[in-house]
Amino acid sequence: MKKNMITGMAFLIAMTALAGCGNVTETETTEETSAADGNQEISVSSGGNLTIPVDELTENAVFYPANVDGTEMEVIAVKTSDGTIRTAFNTCQICYDSGNGYYKQEDDKLVCQNCGNSFTMDQVGETAGGCNPWPILESDWILADGKIQISYDFLKDSADIFANWKGAYQS
Repeated sequence: MKKNMITGMAFLIAMTALAGCGNVTETETTEETSAADGNQEISVSSGGNLTIPVDELTENAVFYPANVDGTEMEVIAVKTSDGTIRTAFNTCQICYDSGNGYYKQEDDKLVCQNCGNSFTMDQVGETAGGCNPWPILESDWILADGKIQISYDFLKDSADIFANWKGAYQS
């Protein structure tokens, strides 16, 4: 608890310094983390969210690496051809335990680096079971202020699927 208070205070001090004044608004103190380029690992801590700006999404997959209490994981986000937002963990529902069951985009498809199965962007996050990206359903995240917010608790509850993961951004 004391460590969380110290971390929170350090965050507030840093935000105040960056803002150049002593007035810290509530939005500055919320714990949201986002990677604008989709390649920088993001630490998500208790009470925080992995935040994905919707305006970054296109029909090409964007990969969001995250670290949740020492577990490295990655989320895929994409806007499909009909404009639907789809999200999934970057791990295969069958191959995840191999450590190599992660996806890379090749042309307009995602390809599992373990089994070679491929999927269109329209299939991301849609199919549960089988050799598919592990879905993060729309009910698993919140859309607010043009941002997808995936909670620390949801990410933490999913950490076991990344126990052996050797994902793309770790290479």
